[in-house]
Amino acid sequence: MPRVSDEHLAARRQQILDAARRCFRRDGFHNTSMQDVIREARLSVGAVYRYFPSKNDLITAIAQSVIGGADGLFTELAAADPPLPLVDALDRALTYVDAQTGPDGVLPLAIQVWGEAQRDPVLAEFVGRTYAGFRTHFATLARRARAAGELPADADPEAVGAALFALIPGYLLQRILTGSPDRHTYLTGVRALLAATAVSPPRRHGG
Repeated sequence: MPRVSDEHLAARRQQILDAARRCFRRDGFHNTSMQDVIREARLSVGAVYRYFPSKNDLITAIAQSVIGGADGLFTELAAADPPLPLVDALDRALTYVDAQTGPDGVLPLAIQVWGEAQRDPVLAEFVGRTYAGFRTHFATLARRARAAGELPADADPEAVGAALFALIPGYLLQRILTGSPDRHTYLTGVRALLAATAVSPPRRHGG
């Protein structure tokens, strides 16, 4: 019997994941059964279960593609030479979000992944570890921005990185739930906030 190539195995696995993604986007995690995925993939029961023994395995694999797919981009942004201005880095990240929220994009599933992580400890561990890694990339961006003089010398890179990263899921949620704002409008708001912070000293309470 001829040996099945690694390329064939990878293509079959991706075929199943694509089918699962369509089902999950259409009907949600909990309203989708393994039989639904099998029908969508147009494969035999044995072929699907060979790669994914349970629906939880499928959900975890989808989560890895949904959330983990951004890691390469964030690594690239943090390592850019010369360092990117913070708003430019955010612009590139939001461009990725826009590209992945269309009919064939994976990011609309992120909301389902976040919800599922509240009840699945394995998925929660993956999501927590991945997002902590994302924050690390943005803390690196902030550290380099501070060195370049874009941030004050006493700015805390970890705090800035956490706040900067939070702007990305915030944009994603608004785009999915309300259809707006567009990236240009969102970035205009971010620039205005950063400019206001740069020119206005903090108010003292009680003074």
